[in-house]
Amino acid sequence: MKSRILALLGGTLLSASAMAGGYQVNLASQRQIGMGHTGTGLVTGTSSIFFNPGAMSHVRENGVTIGASALFSKIAYSAPESNEVTARTDNPVGTPFQVYAVYKINDKLAAGLGVYTPFGSTAKWGTEWSGRFGLEELSLSAIFFQPTLSYAITDKIGIGAGLTYVKGKVNLQRGIPVQDEAGNYGRAELDGDGTSVGYNVGVYFKPSEKLSLGINYRSQVDVDVEEGNATFTVAPSLKSRFPDTKFAASLPLPATLSVGVGFMPTEALTIAVDVNRVEWSAYESLRFDYQDAVNGSNFTENARNYEDAYIYRIGAEYKATDALALRAGAYYDSTPVADGYLTPETPDSDSRGLSVGLGYSVSENIKLDASFLYINKKERTDASDKSGGIAGTYKSVAYIPGLALTYNF
Repeated sequence: MKSRILALLGGTLLSASAMAGGYQVNLASQRQIGMGHTGTGLVTGTSSIFFNPGAMSHVRENGVTIGASALFSKIAYSAPESNEVTARTDNPVGTPFQVYAVYKINDKLAAGLGVYTPFGSTAKWGTEWSGRFGLEELSLSAIFFQPTLSYAITDKIGIGAGLTYVKGKVNLQRGIPVQDEAGNYGRAELDGDGTSVGYNVGVYFKPSEKLSLGINYRSQVDVDVEEGNATFTVAPSLKSRFPDTKFAASLPLPATLSVGVGFMPTEALTIAVDVNRVEWSAYESLRFDYQDAVNGSNFTENARNYEDAYIYRIGAEYKATDALALRAGAYYDSTPVADGYLTPETPDSDSRGLSVGLGYSVSENIKLDASFLYINKKERTDASDKSGGIAGTYKSVAYIPGLALTYNF
């Protein structure tokens, strides 16, 4: 029983961290979401702070953008050797957001500030499903603050860099397979936050009026939780085995290398292609250290062995009128989670995304952008024998509308 509880405790905590490091939210701009979240090889306006700081120096106007998405996600679970769905998540609506501001200091130099949420999720399975000892609920977020400078070497080449300050937070709740005198199972809740720093650098090149190129690198960020709170609700007779205590951990958020091409066959049409390489292989294992022994141990550690993954994106924008732009895009995102490592926190698989969007200039200074993204992850069956997860079949979908307002001056 002791080894079983330790495995559940360690596996769940590690899975939660994997979700913080292994679940990326690509919702950094409503305009670019509409174009399949392409943008590395384009001047994307204020959102160049995220997509390619090198292009920010080629933004024509000062501007401020505020945008957000509403993320409606569902995960269905079927037990092993069953064709019927036995559990579904009841996730609250997620609200990833972005705020960007760009100021042209002179014709060559631009300064900007971005605040955005590239990592974060909530999975709420509840207390009745068969995997409650693996997870009942997980909520995590990471907010990036990025001051940025960009310099136009020529009218065709721009370089830029930004420093990212990151604040992350995680809350996890699950059952413990021990009972009190009334037959109620124990519960564990872990809550912690941490900070870290990273960087974002990019180069933009426009060799002709019809072609533009870009490369961008967003560094890995390790968010260190130094004094998280671990709280256990168990029978009084078991409290000495499960004391409320502190824990420390490091939550990796992986680096991303992006290359992009923009092609403008006419003045009205822009086509973009991006490839993202996400360095998930940095997430090999994770260790949690407890201030006081939990069920006889001061730490838990599990292998994750994630693999580097690629995302392939294509998008287009057509200016139907001077005021109205129409957009569409698609992408294919390969999973970093190897066989045997699937968990209810990150029931990940190869996914397909389809998006549409539009932009409308309300006036010379005010512009609205709307987007809609549909994500469909392939159904995946996994034994979860290497992760301490819950074996079975998982299927995930998400529906994500979004709206942004830009003011140029």
